[in-house]
Amino acid sequence: MLFSSVFGAAVLLAGEAAAHGAVTNYVIAGTKYAGYQGFSPSSSPPTIQRQWSSYDPVMTATDAKLRCNGGTSAALNATVKPGDTVGAIWGQWTHSQGPILVWMYKCSGAFSACDGSGANWFKIDEAGFHGDGSKVFLDTETPSGWDIAKLVGGNKQWTSTIPPGLAPGNYLIRHELIALHQANAPQFYAECAQIVVTGSGTAQPDASQKAAIPGYCKQSDSNIKVAINNHALPQNYTIPGPPVFKGTGGKKARDFEA
Repeated sequence: MLFSSVFGAAVLLAGEAAAHGAVTNYVIAGTKYAGYQGFSPSSSPPTIQRQWSSYDPVMTATDAKLRCNGGTSAALNATVKPGDTVGAIWGQWTHSQGPILVWMYKCSGAFSACDGSGANWFKIDEAGFHGDGSKVFLDTETPSGWDIAKLVGGNKQWTSTIPPGLAPGNYLIRHELIALHQANAPQFYAECAQIVVTGSGTAQPDASQKAAIPGYCKQSDSNIKVAINNHALPQNYTIPGPPVFKGTGGKKARDFEA
């Protein structure tokens, strides 16, 4: 009986771990960069990604780990210019409900002194829910009305564009998935990488397009604490955070690759 209980608990924990996910590689301006291999840290190469402390989700909107999943440093950085693409690859992902948010933060100096504090984060991309609310609800699995469902499986990539005209400098880029599959129990998954933006651009987001992390949302917000299986509620979704910063260009560009 004891063996059965211990074995059952081990299987459950293994299943829970397998359900979690993180960015494990990047493709930036056509060049592939290894991410931090948090599932096997001893085999992780030097990386542009800030080393995250756990594959478990952040469960509260006020947790300091919300910023970069506890990551504070990385050995490398990648160089981009405005208009280049940045693709994040999740080695595994299993949840079909919730938004995708891609943020940037301009460091005031060296990466070693850049902790992402203050209301200086801005979104460059986002993706949410497109269901019709009559056949495809917020909690529908097949077909899902959420763009995040495109990441389900292994080694799926979400690609965003560095805003045209963005001012040069050292930046953090943060990819965030908010899993909403459990009613009223959001799960935040976020990782950060270090990139250097080159060029002579001058575009910067204004105060209305910036936010602090944590601080851009509250646990009680209706788009964070979501009764996702209640079909009596309006079947629409507003992505949290400020509006997307588009640089000097038109509407944001994004792409998806399997």
